[in-house]
Amino acid sequence: MQSTNRVFLVRPASFNYNTETALSNSFQNKIELPPSKVSKKAIEEFDGVAAKLTSKGVDVNVFDDTALPIKPDAIFPNNWISLHTNGTMVLYPMCTPNRRLERRQDIIESLRKKFKVTSTIDLTGYEKENRFLEGTGSVVFDHENKIAYACLSPRTDKKLFIELCQRLSYKPIYFSSLDQKGKEIYHTNVMMCIGDKFAVICLDSISDLTERKSVIESFAKTSHELIDISYEQMNRFAGNMLMLKTNSNSSILAMSESAYESLNNDQRKRIEKYGELVPLSIPTIETIGGGSARCMIAEIFLPPL
Repeated sequence: MQSTNRVFLVRPASFNYNTETALSNSFQNKIELPPSKVSKKAIEEFDGVAAKLTSKGVDVNVFDDTALPIKPDAIFPNNWISLHTNGTMVLYPMCTPNRRLERRQDIIESLRKKFKVTSTIDLTGYEKENRFLEGTGSVVFDHENKIAYACLSPRTDKKLFIELCQRLSYKPIYFSSLDQKGKEIYHTNVMMCIGDKFAVICLDSISDLTERKSVIESFAKTSHELIDISYEQMNRFAGNMLMLKTNSNSSILAMSESAYESLNNDQRKRIEKYGELVPLSIPTIETIGGGSARCMIAEIFLPPL
């Protein structure tokens, strides 16, 4: 099952520009607004996302961020946890100290009360070795074919990625992905999105032609239609989409308004064959946080109790 109709989100309490993560995330930008106004705008955008997904028939579970300790990126929970159909919960090592604070035992326990967790893979100890793997930011899963993709970066350790794939029985495919300035792209999920029968990807960012060929061939073997996006479209988060199921078992593709507007008519038509496009208004979150719609959504594949 590639997509789910159950997700959880974290309503931010202290959203703002994160100076710690900015060192490796070139998608972050400062806005000249007081922190209180930035936080207010982020909450308004967040509530709009939760309401829109709910209206489309997605089961949205919302947790409120705690005021202390301050966690500017708590709105992006997909980086610290993933929840799988076989009952496995994976906890991930985070690159910056202030993002490690986002892992909350109360959220974990709340999920355990509603869903069946049979095993936990806890990788957080690797933080002491300065080795990181930031959830479904670092790893883009093709669940149906048991393949995982990752672009290597300071936040995505190759050996740790391979170890996770071995423990989940997935085939690992890793590569380098660079922006137009030659800097490593911080997370795989900003340059690639995988649906059940399609993949949106910025192929130009995979500059090594052998690696690019390997990725293209892998998607050909799994019969995914490749929808190539440009650097400009990637910079507007067209790669940061997420396919979700609704309660009526139809498919939607969550994305930001910026991502939607960057797509040309042909790309929209090709993607619409697989599900309804659902643009979300999150300009403040995108600009300051350097993450988009997919980053905000933690999927729940766990079986319910």
